[in-house]
Amino acid sequence: MSLLQIRDLTKRIGNKIIVDQVTLNMEKGEILGLLGPNGAGKTTTIRMIVGLMSKSGGQVLINGTDVHAHFEQAMKHVGVIVENPDLYKFLSGYDNLIHFSRMTPDVTEARIREVIALFGLEHSINDKVATYSLGMRQRLGLAVVLVHKPSLLLLDEPTNGLDPAGIRELRGHLKHLAHKEGVGIMSSSHLMSEMEMMCDRVAILQKGKLVDVHKISDMTDNERTQVRFEVDRPDLAVQSLQAIMAGDEVTIDQHHIQIRIAKAHIPEISQKLMAAGINVYGVNTVKKTLEDKFMEITGGEKH
Repeated sequence: MSLLQIRDLTKRIGNKIIVDQVTLNMEKGEILGLLGPNGAGKTTTIRMIVGLMSKSGGQVLINGTDVHAHFEQAMKHVGVIVENPDLYKFLSGYDNLIHFSRMTPDVTEARIREVIALFGLEHSINDKVATYSLGMRQRLGLAVVLVHKPSLLLLDEPTNGLDPAGIRELRGHLKHLAHKEGVGIMSSSHLMSEMEMMCDRVAILQKGKLVDVHKISDMTDNERTQVRFEVDRPDLAVQSLQAIMAGDEVTIDQHHIQIRIAKAHIPEISQKLMAAGINVYGVNTVKKTLEDKFMEITGGEKH
């Protein structure tokens, strides 16, 4: 059974469709990114999953429990931060944790100390939240939503306002939670580079529609990659390669030729070029990024 199952999730406001029949599964221990431009329906989707916004149609199951039919039972498994963590700034970090932990039965003092240590808050936990930096508030917010040991964590634009060091730190925490503790994490963002470094899969939303779902590892085409050879005689190099590459396309760009091959074949190709009297000055792989794939899928539409 999937940790999260979304079936034909839809939101209409008047005659406008905000989210259009989104169907998606998510497993334990993975980080799934909701990727799309502003206005694509990411926040609305997360709000509907956790009941912060009514849905116009569809179904959401968490650990097999229908959120609409058995809301309290389903939410026992969930932690969520929409936009910024909602904390009491006049209280200390510790008092915030105590307050929120009382909303769920059987949260022990040992568990509270565990999440404090997990996010490195030992030295500031007794300070008022008003004195915390944004990064510290993000860490405390994660501690608050994880204190009851949820199996599903939903985060809406969690890196907003963080500096590069804060983003890297948050990414490390989320990867630890997913890959070491088995928490399923859904995180929305419009930052493609951040999604590429953090997520196991990305679900691409465009104008409320789910247009594609991809594993990050598949995005870069590990079996065959574009390779650029810097050579002194590109015309002769193209002729030589076309004779041995069985119809694969070889492109030329000034002093470079480019061809899609497996990395293991790079030494062989280099040797054959040199044997044909062509000097090879450099070899570079051209990695396809998540941004490249996003532009392919969405057609490069401007927003």
